Amino acid sequence: MKALKYLSFGMLLLLVNSVTVWAQSLADFVDPFIGTATVGHTYPSATTPFSMVQVGPDTGVKGWEYCPGYHSKDNSIIGFSHTHLSGTGAADMGDILFMPMTGEPKFEAGDKEKPGSGYRSRFSHSSEVARPGYYSVKLDDYNVLAEMTVSPRVGFHRYTFPKSTQAGIIIDLDHGMEDMTLESSIKVVDNQTITGYRHSSGFIKDQHIYFCARFSKPFEKITSFIDGEKAEEKDLSGKVCKIFVHFKTAKDEKVLVKVGLSTASEAGAMKNLDAEVADWDFEKVMASAKNIWNEYLSKIEVQTINDDQKEIFYTALYHCLVSPNLVTDVDGNYRGWDGDVHTSTTGDLYTNFSLWDTYRASHPLYALFYPEKNVSFINSMLERYNQIGQLPINEYGSNETYCMIGYHSIPVICEAIMQDQKGFSYELAYEAMKKSAMDDSRGIGYMKKYSYIPSELESNSVSKVLEYAYDDWCLAQVSRKLWKMDDNAYFTKRAQYFKNQFDPSTGFMRGKKADGSWVTPFDPKSVSILNQGDFTEGNSWQYTFYVPQDVNTLIELMGDDEKFCTKLDTLFNTSPTIDNERAWDVTGLVGQYAHGNEPSHHIAYLYNFAGQPWKGQEIINKIKTTLYNSSREGLCGNDDCGQMSAWYIFSSLGFYPVTPAMDYYVVGSPSVKSAKLHLANGKVFEVKTTSVSEKNFYIQSSTLNGLAYTKSFVKYKDIQKGGLLEFTMGDVPEKKWAIKMNERPTAKIMDVQ
Repeated sequence: MKALKYLSFGMLLLLVNSVTVWAQSLADFVDPFIGTATVGHTYPSATTPFSMVQVGPDTGVKGWEYCPGYHSKDNSIIGFSHTHLSGTGAADMGDILFMPMTGEPKFEAGDKEKPGSGYRSRFSHSSEVARPGYYSVKLDDYNVLAEMTVSPRVGFHRYTFPKSTQAGIIIDLDHGMEDMTLESSIKVVDNQTITGYRHSSGFIKDQHIYFCARFSKPFEKITSFIDGEKAEEKDLSGKVCKIFVHFKTAKDEKVLVKVGLSTASEAGAMKNLDAEVADWDFEKVMASAKNIWNEYLSKIEVQTINDDQKEIFYTALYHCLVSPNLVTDVDGNYRGWDGDVHTSTTGDLYTNFSLWDTYRASHPLYALFYPEKNVSFINSMLERYNQIGQLPINEYGSNETYCMIGYHSIPVICEAIMQDQKGFSYELAYEAMKKSAMDDSRGIGYMKKYSYIPSELESNSVSKVLEYAYDDWCLAQVSRKLWKMDDNAYFTKRAQYFKNQFDPSTGFMRGKKADGSWVTPFDPKSVSILNQGDFTEGNSWQYTFYVPQDVNTLIELMGDDEKFCTKLDTLFNTSPTIDNERAWDVTGLVGQYAHGNEPSHHIAYLYNFAGQPWKGQEIINKIKTTLYNSSREGLCGNDDCGQMSAWYIFSSLGFYPVTPAMDYYVVGSPSVKSAKLHLANGKVFEVKTTSVSEKNFYIQSSTLNGLAYTKSFVKYKDIQKGGLLEFTMGDVPEKKWAIKMNERPTAKIMDVQ
């Protein structure tokens, strides 16, 4: 049935698109509904890669489950807003809501438990359709079919109305996820054009969005709503502005609305609208969006065991590509990080950097497959540094939220420099990175003083030291490449401060007081959350293994290879309990390993460093097959702007960036039949597997370009050359493959003399 669905839609696209057959079908394997139930926090909105606009349905605005504005448990829709966050654990966006309706105008959304109490409408999930660049649903209360497609800066709505003398569309500028409208305005330019502005504050403290809406059908009149008062004003200004535009419609009459956005001005929104969607051809815009998606998805061409696996794979790649998000208009104007309007001199700029999550695998994926886009992200970071003297930490809506730890712009920039990616200033980047690392806030000053962070002086002290130490290792790599040898020695020393949090008597990373004593009592299973306890959204079991820059020293601290692997065995097999009811992110447990949260993501690959790679292969396969699926419940944790999905992409291909900015990837358990990686330099690197199946997930042997290859890692430079990496798979562990010292990956810090 599923294969027929893909085939029929692929045949339809042949009529409207001029792309190759295999690329054309890739978007058909994407299901944007994956992750919209339970805790995935994804959305089904129509968007293009890294777009300014994500136009689609909102079903709720209050509560952790509504971080993206949509949850699959609901059966009513508030309306269709134009901005959304993908997979985050914090709520915001939901700007510029449109809702078609019939009957007397209503200006409040109403209670989902009380149908008819507002403009919200009931719907059936069976009527929903979501695919890349398109969303549609039947609004049962109004008998309206709502469809939307998108260009990078424009949301395009098509509403099919019943016959009605009281049809219309409400624009609600008060609507948003967990935020407050500070001020808003709406101006009726003519009987087909409306412009406006929303300024809000929430998780994003200072959000500014301008819009221009153009209607295909002239509206007959308007009803305005300003701070609770109805009127017929055409120039609205206040705290909360809303407007209802009235139509008379014939049966099945289509009313189209194009909505351009801008962070800079209403004129910019209008310019974006005119430049990107000049006419009223909905089908053409939808086809263009699909073409864009097929172009991006075609960077990785996979053959899988079955269609279900292919759907999970391409949906994961899709989710990797929906953020960060564009902030510049077609003319380069944008609202900067300093609050002023600027014109970019380096091309498109972006925001929504969930760096605590995405530096681990999402940005390495961009660096490998989309390096030009990754450079644009870095230039966005550096433009911010030029304006406010700070690299992003966890930035949304061009606002720093400080909601997570680390200074993880550094590994993103470091990896690009170590891979010799061009298009930005290495010297400016180094200046910005060093300033981030030397800033005494967020416990860094304590770390510089004590060589660790005292638990009583700073929350999440252990997690911060471990993550800062990795970031400092990245800075040490860049300082060496740029021949700043004094800095290299200094940051190499700081990269080893993790040792000061390791308690040899327990074998765990542990909180330490300013007097040098260990924090007691100590339970490695005890989970702490952001701004409380010694760990960030995790516990000592998960964070003890977070030393990606110096895995070999961690093995030595635990005794030897055997003891290290035994410790890993215990992690994956101990009781999967959580003792903190507010640890919403600590999900997807395999023992005390928490795949639903990022600090665990590299751990299964650590077996390779200690000579037991088959154990990692078993765990990696278990995670892929039990914690990902093609249903709406298909993600075991927040997708976090694509990080959960990036883990799946790399792990399906058979290798993973355990240490981003290192010159190799660690081999896991490939689960695709084959994969062609289309690299930016024009080369193709292919991964092939023989006998791979649901049961055959253990590597038996491997070759690289036809020659025996016994290493459990693959070099970045070998991938960039193009070639063929082949694996023979089986259903029993091959315990002699890649176990010798020279066949294992190595991460070992050598002190600078």
